[in-house]
Amino acid sequence: MIRALLLALLLAGCAAHPEIACLQPRERPMVEIKLFFGRGDVSDAEWADFAATTITQRFPDGFTILDGEGEWRESASAAPGHERTKILLVAAPPSADLGDRVAAVQAAYRTRFHQRSVGLVTSAVCGDFTDQGKLNTRSLSDTFPPPQPAAPPGK
Repeated sequence: MIRALLLALLLAGCAAHPEIACLQPRERPMVEIKLFFGRGDVSDAEWADFAATTITQRFPDGFTILDGEGEWRESASAAPGHERTKILLVAAPPSADLGDRVAAVQAAYRTRFHQRSVGLVTSAVCGDFTDQGKLNTRSLSDTFPPPQPAAPPGK
């Protein structure tokens, strides 16, 4: 049920923003997924193994992992909590199994490391990760020349 709801939200996000126009011809509609993993007592080696075996398996086309510092309010005491965090960024074309892959990563982390939750944020975006071949050597200043100073008044 949760996986079906997640998938519906992911795919609806793309349809809910038809006014978003991709800027570059190669860009395509994508879903940007951000997962927030509290580290607690998870060692660097344990995290690396999780990323290699669980995340790579479900997102073989690529992803980015960032380090962060998380803060939240404990529901029972209202005191702020803090912990090291890993942030997983994935940009993927909408697909029928995308919600299941995200949910599987969340469930695997919660189970393996005894976490209460893995935060999730999704957005409808445009993206391009294609091989663009030879680099364009034109500089931005060739395309967008710098503005020329205005002539002083009276000259």
